[in-house]
Amino acid sequence: MNTLAWILLATVANSLISLVGVFTLALSKERINKMIFAMVGFSAGAMLSGAFFHLISESIETFGDTTQTFIFVFAGFIAFFVIERALHWHHCHDGNCPHQVTYLILLGDGLHNFIDGMVIAASFLVGTSFGIITTILIMGHELPQEIGDFGVLLHGGFERRKALFYNFLSQAASIVGGVLGFFLSGAMGISQILLPFAAGGFIYIAASDLVPEFHREGNLRKTAGYFVFFLLGIGFMLGLKLVLGD
Repeated sequence: MNTLAWILLATVANSLISLVGVFTLALSKERINKMIFAMVGFSAGAMLSGAFFHLISESIETFGDTTQTFIFVFAGFIAFFVIERALHWHHCHDGNCPHQVTYLILLGDGLHNFIDGMVIAASFLVGTSFGIITTILIMGHELPQEIGDFGVLLHGGFERRKALFYNFLSQAASIVGGVLGFFLSGAMGISQILLPFAAGGFIYIAASDLVPEFHREGNLRKTAGYFVFFLLGIGFMLGLKLVLGD
């Protein structure tokens, strides 16, 4: 299978995650919160481990310059902060967001998903196994976010089908980003920039949106459970590093 086909497969799979919200309707709120709790912990560990052991290490090899790599890492960290603040975009893990501007949430998520698509394209241009690892990282983070977003849209007044449809459109922006990234990366060297840029973004998301869940939970037993999933996320990405050698 050629590179473009892999990119399309990965971005379509990433887009279909937006439909996960429909499966949560039959579950109790307590069970959903437990699921999200575990996914957030795992995602935080996986994103940090993936950023440092996969994206940054690959970027240093590509650039051959540690300083240049970390310039783009910091650029990604700062850019994701600006996106979050400017578009009021954040990750609503418990479905209770302080804002109800649903279309603004969709716009912010669409932009984020477009960037995700370009990152997926850039990673597959480095190598198939590296692309798969990056896609797993992105999808692992998107899963709890999409559950939360679906709840936000319903709370904001959307009907169930409308919420699913608009959430899917927002997530499908990753397909557009993936195709565009494939055709532009080679000509403009975007792939070299996007990998460390994405690493910075992943570090920001994990540090700003996911890890703080530790501090919001007052129950020591639940916090310990969160930490176990956090370590599992780190171990999972390290295992992929050892198995795939990327």
